Amino acid sequence: MIGSQSFELKDLPIKIIWAVVFLSTIGLIVLKSISQHHIGGVFQNPFSKQILFMVPSVIGTITILFVPRYTIHKYAYALYAISIIFVILPFFGSPHAGTYRWLNIGLPFAVQPSEFAKIFTAIALARYLSDHNLEMKHFMSIIIPIILVLIPTSIVMNQPDLGTAIVILAPVLPMLYWSGARPFYLFLLLAPLFSMLMAFHNMAFTIWAIVLGVTIFIARPKTIMSFGLFFGNIFIGLLSPFLWNSLTSYQQNRILTFINPEKDPLGAAYQIIQSKTAIGSGGLFGKGWGDGTQTHLKFLPVQESDFILSVIGEELGFITIFVILIVFGYLIVQIMKQSYLSKDRFSSLALIGFATIFLSHVFVNTAMTVGLIPVKGLPFPFISAGGSFLIACYLMFGLILKLSVNYSD
Repeated sequence: MIGSQSFELKDLPIKIIWAVVFLSTIGLIVLKSISQHHIGGVFQNPFSKQILFMVPSVIGTITILFVPRYTIHKYAYALYAISIIFVILPFFGSPHAGTYRWLNIGLPFAVQPSEFAKIFTAIALARYLSDHNLEMKHFMSIIIPIILVLIPTSIVMNQPDLGTAIVILAPVLPMLYWSGARPFYLFLLLAPLFSMLMAFHNMAFTIWAIVLGVTIFIARPKTIMSFGLFFGNIFIGLLSPFLWNSLTSYQQNRILTFINPEKDPLGAAYQIIQSKTAIGSGGLFGKGWGDGTQTHLKFLPVQESDFILSVIGEELGFITIFVILIVFGYLIVQIMKQSYLSKDRFSSLALIGFATIFLSHVFVNTAMTVGLIPVKGLPFPFISAGGSFLIACYLMFGLILKLSVNYSD
């Protein structure tokens, strides 16, 4: 049941709080270094702006602690609808750097609505799945959750903001699995993607066809459905090379460069090359706080946000990055633990959603920093600078505390 009683400070999951405090402190230390040679007023450098945005962030966290859990559940769909409206509004304004991600509301800074859409989409998904928990064994029951997530995802992709769109989409499979959906149904959602990717290598496609067939056989759906699933995926895979060949050479090169930025070292790969150089030059223990040459000579792009791990690697060393990742892993484990022990399905599912969002940010940001994936423009939670992003992280932090198992409500 979702109750309404108040909480006491002793009920707060202190391990989660200390992890967030540690990560936020590291972020401020690094941003202070970045801001040393920054030209501009006192609130024009990343450190000062982070301090400024920390105030509403902490206030938001504390405010959420006093909101009854049943209220969050009750207004989940309303918040989701409002977030969709706000994500659409930037399209009616002027573009920023060719994108429609930001919303001007008369303040000295713009707001990025998609950051908050991540939160409210996860909450709406948690409500639907918790309200229809007994129906999750049927395939058609997963259609509405998919639609709930695809609406904001498609809007954000058209802004365009692929990184945030991926993060909005990421929680749906873990939350569906947590709600009791059959793993076979989740497999079916991913199967067409694998069929398309594997089709470009004969051996890989053959192995995938065997895996697909065995999985369908073990799941034992109806005969007509089994044939439809198998041959439908095979057809999609066989069609992929023809679709690829129908593209112009220019379009093919754009896709190949996206997959492998090293093909364009002065363009798409420049950021990754500078990032890897910064981390490599820092070694195990770093050059020292404030002594990063890649950072302070401005070779490293977007250093206060997307590539802040590169700054940490250059100045504080790989050891510090390792500690940060360990602490963040510990934070995710603690959130998962609270989800497992939660008193109600809604809270449990929402916690899974927030953990997935945080984990997606960390994975993409870290992999991007070392060149494992193309640059996606996703900051690192609690460490990277950013107004809307920082406030969104602390709102999720507040919701995690509120929905944790140790509360009496």
